[in-house]
Amino acid sequence: MTSTEKTTLGLSLHRPEMIPFIARQMERHDTIVLEEPPDEGFSRMLTKSLEVDDYLMPLDVEYPLFSRQMCGLLRDLHASGKRIVQVEPYLAALVRVHTAFADGHGPDRLDRKSLLYPVYMAEHNATAALMDYYRTVMTGTFDETLQAICRFARTDAARFRLRDSLRVQALVSRVQSHAAVYIEAGPMHYHLWTLLRHHVRSPRRLKVLFLTDIALRTIGKKGRLYGPGDRLTLRYLYHPKKQDDGQDIILAARALIHSKIIEKEEKPNAIEGLPHLRNEWDCNGMVSGLSLADCRRLFPLLRGVETVKAFQIVKAYREETLAMGSVTAGEPRATRPQLH
Repeated sequence: MTSTEKTTLGLSLHRPEMIPFIARQMERHDTIVLEEPPDEGFSRMLTKSLEVDDYLMPLDVEYPLFSRQMCGLLRDLHASGKRIVQVEPYLAALVRVHTAFADGHGPDRLDRKSLLYPVYMAEHNATAALMDYYRTVMTGTFDETLQAICRFARTDAARFRLRDSLRVQALVSRVQSHAAVYIEAGPMHYHLWTLLRHHVRSPRRLKVLFLTDIALRTIGKKGRLYGPGDRLTLRYLYHPKKQDDGQDIILAARALIHSKIIEKEEKPNAIEGLPHLRNEWDCNGMVSGLSLADCRRLFPLLRGVETVKAFQIVKAYREETLAMGSVTAGEPRATRPQLH
């Protein structure tokens, strides 16, 4: 690699307000690698022979506002001469699994020696654990719900581990054959950075950027934007065999409360003021000092309650318990996960 070559792994939330920060990084690279499986309509969307909405409609995207605005950015980057490719082997294999099922083939028809089988099993296990959590949080006890959260986090970590390992295998040749490469990824894919450093010839040319950190600094905030559920999953991702040292249950309890108070829906025209990031920052701060006993008291109060009301309940509880000096009493603090 020459002195002008570089590879940047950009970790960012998929929120509309992050697009200006993503754009600034993508503009500095020649090749942009997107976190999505190849789609036959993609090149036509880039060249404007296919409308953005027509391109996105069959894809069932999780964040439509973000995806629509990203397509606009990618069109501009393509017009400026950037090379833009879609590389996500796990999701590409998952599409093939779904296609096989739609054609009437069941899981028993999958070749266990092919990539499709481990991808199917990882997705099946994570989905089953998530459904178990949904059932338990509605009808189970507090302790049963925490165990369900931990089970899901473990299976989700295994899914991330497989997904990242497959993507790195597909990325290495591109990183080493192109001059300046930007790799798009969500914040939970930090493990990509760990794997890339072990697989490319010149790891000193690799750089990881937490774009949410950069965005937060523009509004006077400093810190890493991982919620307690994310931190729990990262613990299992990096330490899959480690026994619970008391941190897992605390993180699970805070994740339970966090999931009730954080806003899930996209905000239209959400660029100015970073409303999604502010909300995540506020919610992380709201639950960071809660003890296991605090979460146990809050759990029944939040069942079946809408997000805004849940946030108000937790805020009022925090204010009351902080005034009494009882928050975190007798409970270990959850430490920041070690990112290698």
